[in-house]
Amino acid sequence: MRKEVLVAAALTATATVVVAAALLRQWKREKQRQWRETQKILRKFARDCATPVPKLWLVSNALVSDVKACLASSGTITTLNMLVSYVAPLPSGDEEGFYYGVNLRGTNFLILCARLGGKNKPISDLHREEIPIPSNLMAATSKELFDFVAVELGKFISEHPDGQADSAEENKLGCIVSCPVDQAVVSHGTAIKWKSFAADSKVGKKLVSDFNQALEEHGVNLRVYAMVDDTVGNLAGGRYYTKESVAAVTLAMGTDAAYVEPADAALQWHGPSPKLGEMVISTQWGDFSSPHLPITIFDTCLDAESSNPGRRRFEKLISGMYLGEIVRRVLLKMAQETALFGDHVPSKLMTPYQLSSPDMAAMHQDASDDREIVGEKLRKVFEITSTSPRVREVVSEVCDIIAERGARLAGAGILGIIKKLGRIENKKSVVTVEGGLYEHYRVFRNYLNSSVWEMLGNDLSDNVVIEHSHGGSGTGALFLAASQMDMQNDDPDPDNDNDDPDSDNNDHDPDPDADT
Repeated sequence: MRKEVLVAAALTATATVVVAAALLRQWKREKQRQWRETQKILRKFARDCATPVPKLWLVSNALVSDVKACLASSGTITTLNMLVSYVAPLPSGDEEGFYYGVNLRGTNFLILCARLGGKNKPISDLHREEIPIPSNLMAATSKELFDFVAVELGKFISEHPDGQADSAEENKLGCIVSCPVDQAVVSHGTAIKWKSFAADSKVGKKLVSDFNQALEEHGVNLRVYAMVDDTVGNLAGGRYYTKESVAAVTLAMGTDAAYVEPADAALQWHGPSPKLGEMVISTQWGDFSSPHLPITIFDTCLDAESSNPGRRRFEKLISGMYLGEIVRRVLLKMAQETALFGDHVPSKLMTPYQLSSPDMAAMHQDASDDREIVGEKLRKVFEITSTSPRVREVVSEVCDIIAERGARLAGAGILGIIKKLGRIENKKSVVTVEGGLYEHYRVFRNYLNSSVWEMLGNDLSDNVVIEHSHGGSGTGALFLAASQMDMQNDDPDPDNDNDDPDSDNNDHDPDPDADT
């Protein structure tokens, strides 16, 4: 009897081992199938995002066509809403003196001052101060906002005077806003809305006049001579250092490009001819769209679920606001269909915009053994506690595909502007780039530069020089203030409020919902 029991137990144990082995083989086969599906999704995504040089030139040429059509004002429908900036002349590099600047950036603003020494002399006495905007002013009127800024400017000046406090001459102030600015004349800004808070939306609102009135009421001895968007400010900074600077690009949470155009090239120009026969145009290229853009199902879904579907298609491919979100969407598909992160989909992986571009960059640029930083970011951002080295490698590859596509498309856009100006073959062109993507995302920057080199080839690649902006955020306001110091001679009464705010020249309404 005992022998029979032992035999039965042995048979049971053997059966258990056999079943366990079968289950293990089945589990391994399932894991292999899931891994093959993961690789299949990854390869298809890479193909859909591919940006070979011929495709880049198709994108570049499409941008040139849209720019030309928009400038012609011929009634042709384009994806661009280019804005003429009345800031001629741009700095020449000869400007000298002490200037103040303000950079309005939505939730905060930057005040700065510096002394310009002219050609071949460094900027000195540079001071900056970042000031948060109180929450109660986020939806306030422009008057209330400018009153607050004027008070803070007064404090800043008392701490950083220019040494001529007793002078009756007004100090020059340049103003940059991190959103589109359309100007009917040099000293009259139209109504605009910032992304995070609303200024007065009445068409024709004279923002510069409002600002100057606030400065006067609060006894601040400053006067605004230029108010433009930040990309135009970056271009002014580039021109201060070299006359070959013809364009500027912002690659940050949003994106835009500005460039110098001969004044007779645009019919949008309604004011007096600029002094140097040129004007600055903010292309608003975030709205650019073309059938040649490598748009995937993930981009289509992101666009459909955004607050501005069908808009800002170029921006949704290249700006910091969206790069991390596309990574999240790809990883979510893998988690749902191939169990990349285990049997259960992490809840935070289903949360839109959970992954920021800086975290994406950190994972992408992780050169540690076994991608340890990738694992750390997955734990911190998505609460994914355990991942294998090969899973972390997949995450890094997804980041690489998205960053490479965005950077190369930005490079194609830059060459589109240079091509529009007819400068590729025989003239040197300097392009100033500002923003965290270019400054802090090393691999993104390398991909952008290499795309320009590949598109131009060895013979022409030296004709386009891409530089990081000089002096950092907001310094363009100083250069603009210096170059616009004589503009009051062109408009003897810039604060005159008798102009009809409903006139055609003031009838511009940049999209208040644009993601900039």
